[in-house]
Amino acid sequence: MLLQEYRPFQVDKQLVEASIRKNTPLIVTGVLQRANAKNQNERVYPKDILAREMRSYMEGPVREKRALGELDHPESSVINLQNVSHNVTKVKMVGDDVYGEVEILSTPAGNILKELFRNGITVGISSRGMGSVQESGNGTVEVQDDFELLCWDFVSTPSTHGAYMKPAGRAIQELQEGKTQLPEYKYTKVNNIIRDIICDNTGICAC
Repeated sequence: MLLQEYRPFQVDKQLVEASIRKNTPLIVTGVLQRANAKNQNERVYPKDILAREMRSYMEGPVREKRALGELDHPESSVINLQNVSHNVTKVKMVGDDVYGEVEILSTPAGNILKELFRNGITVGISSRGMGSVQESGNGTVEVQDDFELLCWDFVSTPSTHGAYMKPAGRAIQELQEGKTQLPEYKYTKVNNIIRDIICDNTGICAC
């Protein structure tokens, strides 16, 4: 069974501008997931299972620099490299929370994600994994011991309570010190953002 979880995810658009202007990686940090708490899907992840998967994820995909994720949730357990937008560089458990550091890549999907962030669009961070669930009463279901974490994706519709991520690194300091001059970009629709990214990457520009 494919299990998907969502968290709202916001990034300061000015810090995205700084990253794009200076051609430096955009790094965002924050809470990726929470254990022992019912989400809006009425699902609970026991802490011991989630902690086990965090250790495995760090020792495998993160260490080997292949902790990739997609822009939008596919109904598949396979990560499609053509749609990769980011790479998770760190994860750790702090209490019941899973904290992570995510690098947004300069792929077509990653560039679309940067534009969405830059224009203040709220997207969700969502885990994707395989496993079974069991009803535990009070309308909730509990994820079972066979759960395997696959990745985190960015999605359009967050449905889990919780935390927001923020940019990290030199971009914050440069903005605070007034060293970065940011150009202004004005979009009225998400479609315009996506259209311009497609134009930049393919040369196919619709009026």
